Amino acid sequence: MAAFETIDVRVGLEEENEKYAAQVRELCAGEGIFLINLMASPGAGKTTVLCRIIDALKEEFSIGVMEADVDADVDAVTVSERGARAVQLHTGGSCHMDGRMTLEGLAHLGPDYPQVVVLENVGNLVCPAEFDVGSNLKLMILSVPEGDDKPLKYPLMFTVSECLLVNKIDTAQIFDFDLEKCRANLKPINPQMPVFPVSGKTGEGMEPFIAWLKERIHESH
Repeated sequence: MAAFETIDVRVGLEEENEKYAAQVRELCAGEGIFLINLMASPGAGKTTVLCRIIDALKEEFSIGVMEADVDADVDAVTVSERGARAVQLHTGGSCHMDGRMTLEGLAHLGPDYPQVVVLENVGNLVCPAEFDVGSNLKLMILSVPEGDDKPLKYPLMFTVSECLLVNKIDTAQIFDFDLEKCRANLKPINPQMPVFPVSGKTGEGMEPFIAWLKERIHESH
């Protein structure tokens, strides 16, 4: 039987990604950038919520957005019209952003970097959770139509995230979504993660989240 060597390529990928993520952290620290990695499923309302965030922060902070998509630039156009400096990142079929892509995106926002930069990651609850991009905050959105059992089905995303926005909360009754059941499903996975029920469409619940977010931004400087 022929001899062969088994190589764990994932270890190499993770090590390479961590080098780039460390460079992102170094850049953000040196330039005073607060970087948010925004993750959610397609259709969860990332861009709608992001527009609410831009509206709430732009009087106090300069805002930049990196829009990551497999293709198209509709989201970049939307956030630009809201007053953010935007860069569209086409991932070429990749289902996530990594440290190298993030570093490249940030380069296009410099040298006069915004104080707050939001990376709107590719819509996916799996791959983005596996790749550190060097952000200050991992923010995820779960939309009501997805169901209150998602922490059980995608535990890694809910483990690595540091704040959960339950979006489209104004439709909870329509979709039979139980917020307390969602919290209970989350507790064994990430008991300390703050949960904010919000509606990107109506603005419901955004004020306490924005207050929490501003506190995090100020603490980082």
